[in-house]
Amino acid sequence: MNRAFSRKKDKTWMHTPEALSKHYIPYNAKFLGSTEVEQPKGTEVVRDAVRKLKFARHIKKSEGQKTPKVELQISIYGVKILEPKTKEVQHNCQLHRISFCADDKTDKRIFTFICKDSESNKHLCYVFDSEKCAEEITLTIGQAFDLAYRKFLESGGKDVETRKQIAGLQKRIQELETENTELKNKVQDLENQLRITQISTSPAASVTPKSPSTDIFDMVPFSPITPQSTTPTRNGTQPPPVPSRSTEIKRDLFGAEPFDPFNCGAGDFPPDIQSKLDEMQKLSVSPTFYHVDQSAAINIKPRAS
Repeated sequence: MNRAFSRKKDKTWMHTPEALSKHYIPYNAKFLGSTEVEQPKGTEVVRDAVRKLKFARHIKKSEGQKTPKVELQISIYGVKILEPKTKEVQHNCQLHRISFCADDKTDKRIFTFICKDSESNKHLCYVFDSEKCAEEITLTIGQAFDLAYRKFLESGGKDVETRKQIAGLQKRIQELETENTELKNKVQDLENQLRITQISTSPAASVTPKSPSTDIFDMVPFSPITPQSTTPTRNGTQPPPVPSRSTEIKRDLFGAEPFDPFNCGAGDFPPDIQSKLDEMQKLSVSPTFYHVDQSAAINIKPRAS
């Protein structure tokens, strides 16, 4: 491994200061991944991280997974790792958090740098694979460090504090955008649940009891099948209650029960009277039709007055 920051001052850099201070230098590479390291710098630390990530990549390759390609954007503000097609930022490593950068002299396609994570405060080693630009990328990061250091000396350290504040604001903006997206999803879920509840309860709520029809006198017609409803009439008054039939037997002035020819039975008469009624029923005959002879009819004339 070789440190990129040990380049001699009398040698010229590869890029103009304006390209790194006002813009960025893009590179394409394959991203082997990142892993946590115990120290912020050191050749042995980087070598162990490269060996670990290479082994993990071989396992994924045997499973049919390809090494993802990324785009690196290097400037005096840091190194951004983006998805090449969508330009989505996967990692944003600020320059003041990068503590070590090196390329592998035994494998010229590999280059790495160590950066302190802003959230966990852990040191992570990022490993990349570039067939032709590994050394060039390492030198470009070294040039960005050199320009950033000069700018720091010229501004008296104020520029670094400003960048830290800007970085903190950018991080806060990203957190707010994430919270906003989560809240939108929750609101959408609640709206969907409310819509489902309304659909499931609407048929039952739409069924209203049908009021019975009334006649011209605003009276509910009597039905012998269904009991009389207590639904109020159209004028808002309740119909009069139906008098209930009393089971108590009423008696007359002398204390006798009233005669009901429909309810009397065979056992209601004394034995002597009942026997005479039975004889009368046996003697009953059908009606007889008599023939009248016209010749023997008596001619009765009216009497003269």
